[in-house]
Amino acid sequence: MSTTTALEDLAAEFDAHRPHLIAAAYRLTGTRADAEDATQEAWLRLAGLDDAGRAGIRDLRGWLTAVVGRICLDRLRSAAVRREKYVGEWLPEPIVTPLGAPASEDPLEAAVRDDGLRMAAMVVLDRLTPEQRVAFVLHDAFAVPFAEIADVLGCSPAAARQHASRGRRAVEDADPPARIELAQQQPVLEKFVVALLAGDIRAVTELLHPDVVMIGDSNGHSRTSRRMIVGPDKVARFVLGVLAKYAPGTMENGRPVLVNGDLGLWMPQLPAVDGYLALDERVQTFSVRDGRIVGVYDQVNPEKLTRITRPEQ
Repeated sequence: MSTTTALEDLAAEFDAHRPHLIAAAYRLTGTRADAEDATQEAWLRLAGLDDAGRAGIRDLRGWLTAVVGRICLDRLRSAAVRREKYVGEWLPEPIVTPLGAPASEDPLEAAVRDDGLRMAAMVVLDRLTPEQRVAFVLHDAFAVPFAEIADVLGCSPAAARQHASRGRRAVEDADPPARIELAQQQPVLEKFVVALLAGDIRAVTELLHPDVVMIGDSNGHSRTSRRMIVGPDKVARFVLGVLAKYAPGTMENGRPVLVNGDLGLWMPQLPAVDGYLALDERVQTFSVRDGRIVGVYDQVNPEKLTRITRPEQ
């Protein structure tokens, strides 16, 4: 077999694992660019092995998953340093699918149907240390043995197990709301939008769970909450107060979309009108628990919206 044919066969085998690797890397880093870059880097490392190196790989999927984990660990450590200068809260890059759109071949749009990739779960993962996140995700989501995780982290298997245990405990303590069926999400979101359009603070508050939190991500580029807002009264007053600064009817420009597999809203950029503020493009995600909204995630950082799939206006 020629070298060219062998490499082509290897590339075809790698491509079969690509969707899995992109999903794993996104779960680890929270950004599409990092996920795609880590996956491509994994291919380059595989292709760079000699025949003996490739022959020594007993489980290609497992080997590639560990490689992606190692690459993502480096990116998480770098991100932790960069976020020291980040303005306000940080949210994962949203994976947006227009509601009712035909099935996409985008591996991330398929991957976010997994409950572990919903926005509420991703937000909790971001609170873990890089080591905890890698150990927890690789072991609990992808069944990578602790001996291999230890090699990724550069520690002992016992330490890798402890990192995963601490990550798991943090996720359990945070108790992110589980995904519910879209048919159950839809009436809650519709009532919420109607209440916002009416400016009815009582109705808005009643649709918010007692434990509701709102997190905005702008990195100082756009208008949203700089710090997490907790409690139905505070969230309702903040949302209605901000909405009053935009022209009447602004909410009517919103389009329902799927954001990481859950119902959300996409709002287009709108110009200033008659003294009202211009509206920055945004993607809002909602988590529902017990028939009320328990999480509002407002993504308005333009750097994280450059690659979303936008609905037709």
